[in-house]
Amino acid sequence: MSTPTPTTAYTPEPVAPSPVTPTRTPQRLGDRVFSGLSTGSGVLILVVLAGVALFLVSESLPLIGADPKDLPGGNGLLRYLGPLVFGTLLAAGIALLIATPLSVAIALFISHFANRRLARTLGYLVDLLAAIPSVVYGLWGVSVLTQFLKPANGWLADHLGFIPLFAGPPSATGRTMLVAGIVLAVMILPIMTAINREVFLQVPTLHEEAALALGATRWEMIRMTVLPYGRSGMVSAAMLGLGRALGETLAVLLVLSRTGAVTFNIISRDNPSTIAANIASQFPESTDLDINTLIATGLVLFVITFAVNFAARAVLARRADFDGAAG
Repeated sequence: MSTPTPTTAYTPEPVAPSPVTPTRTPQRLGDRVFSGLSTGSGVLILVVLAGVALFLVSESLPLIGADPKDLPGGNGLLRYLGPLVFGTLLAAGIALLIATPLSVAIALFISHFANRRLARTLGYLVDLLAAIPSVVYGLWGVSVLTQFLKPANGWLADHLGFIPLFAGPPSATGRTMLVAGIVLAVMILPIMTAINREVFLQVPTLHEEAALALGATRWEMIRMTVLPYGRSGMVSAAMLGLGRALGETLAVLLVLSRTGAVTFNIISRDNPSTIAANIASQFPESTDLDINTLIATGLVLFVITFAVNFAARAVLARRADFDGAAG
């Protein structure tokens, strides 16, 4: 009897599936219009920004080969620009130092401590304060705040005169860098408070309830959940307030008694001016190279503001991976 020959089973080769071409849903007319407007707005911002920078640079070029004696002050551009940059940074720094903790405290009270009716009322008041023109703040500062702080300036000079900030002698008029910094702090406080308030309200409720369930007090819950979550938002609010303080004009022009001195003494009669206030006060009477010099100072302010915003974006980018508010 013959043995049957084994047969090999036939295995068909796998056939690769044909690629599926995704079908794109045609956009509606409204979507296309909105997309075009958004793209055009972004491009327009870049064009305007580039145009402003190009104008400032082109109008500052005549100063390159100019005789230093022909410039304001007769000592060259750097000597003219130094006190202005110093005064701008000093006034903005004082304002930011005062407004940052106050804005965080007010925002926390509105979002986590006040009842609903009081929180709504305070929120409306904060938004209204942001809409007050800067000239009103300047008039309030020169009419009320200068007179109110005169005794305080004398007390600071007598008891804290060993600190360079309060070395004195105090100004007789009260129009000092301290008053300018306080006025700027009041001006930037509403916008910073509004941003911080919205950031704190975005904290997930489950995080807060979990912290309270583990036995944390109200302050411990805020310290462990609310503040870390909103850190990037607080940095954004501070940088936005700093940008406004750097460019403020009328309020500083009305409040500050400017002498051009470079000093950290913020209660004396010798005060450096700011770039924006100097441009506003000197531009109407300037001609030829004086105008180019003022435009060059505007270019410096433009660069400072751009650097501040760039630094803020860098800080936010570093915290984007582990900060809840940054996404």
